[in-house]
Amino acid sequence: MGDIRVGACSWTDPALVASGWYPAGRRDAEGRLRHYAARFPVVEVDSTYYGLPSARNSRLWTERTPPDFRFDVKAFSLLTGQPTRTAALPADLRPVGGGSAWVRADGGLRKEVWERFSGALVPLREAGRLGTLLFQFPASLAPGARAEAVLEECAERAAGWPLAVELRHPGWWAEGRRTATAALLARHGIAAVAVDTAQGLPTSVPPVVCVTSPDLAMVRFHGRSLAWGSSGPGSKEAKYRHTYTEAELAEWLPRLRDMAERAASVHVLFNNCCADASVRAAETMRRMLEGDAAAHGRGPVPVGAAGREHIMDDARAGEGWTRTGPQEGEAS
Repeated sequence: MGDIRVGACSWTDPALVASGWYPAGRRDAEGRLRHYAARFPVVEVDSTYYGLPSARNSRLWTERTPPDFRFDVKAFSLLTGQPTRTAALPADLRPVGGGSAWVRADGGLRKEVWERFSGALVPLREAGRLGTLLFQFPASLAPGARAEAVLEECAERAAGWPLAVELRHPGWWAEGRRTATAALLARHGIAAVAVDTAQGLPTSVPPVVCVTSPDLAMVRFHGRSLAWGSSGPGSKEAKYRHTYTEAELAEWLPRLRDMAERAASVHVLFNNCCADASVRAAETMRRMLEGDAAAHGRGPVPVGAAGREHIMDDARAGEGWTRTGPQEGEAS
């Protein structure tokens, strides 16, 4: 059975930093990462969606985390076909004369951006800390020949790198299409990302579990807000605001167990960014998985060095199991 790693989709989200989850003396850039990595074995780097990473930060992230810690790095928006703010590009790649505030990539620009993106992650990869590259494709990428060509190009560009893909158009995982989608991803060696979101909306992606890579399976918990399909001012916060209950998380225990039987590692990441809701949900899921593992005779769920102490303390005390900007780039 593969291991199941649980964590959050950011360690420096402003709402998390402001929540008080980080203790005094651990609120600087280095202290936050060390505190987080002592409690969880994996994290998603969200900032790299908004701006290109740097080799310096890759080295510092490696130095500030234990050897078995993993970073899942989100692909820069331009690499997934999303309109990208011109200001997010390095100065030498911006259109001459300023141009529009937004840019879409042609083949040449995408190639150059990929080389800089991947090059900056080499120290992380060489240190064995890179879990996967995560490509989050927009809902506008609907199933079809053009979309399949986009995925094929993505796989070719990232050849040799671990790759996971979240497809946000619900048609990919519709009942009559999901087998073909799984086969497409498996053919290119891409790990499918399962999601937990509100259901019953036009934009709802069903919680389909498909293991398409023997190395990795992934689930991202986005919360179950009914504002998931909304747009406009404040919509981002509304879309991801949700506090998971134990009953909601329990639905996933058999699914995660099944995923771990078919993949070497399963990454479970919480993206419900409302104060400390994501890390609290991750802590709850980890404890529930510990109980589930014991009940089914499995080995322990990987946790940070301090995490196991907290599990034991909670058990002794009889306690219940109770996105913004590019801040992961902070490394000073």
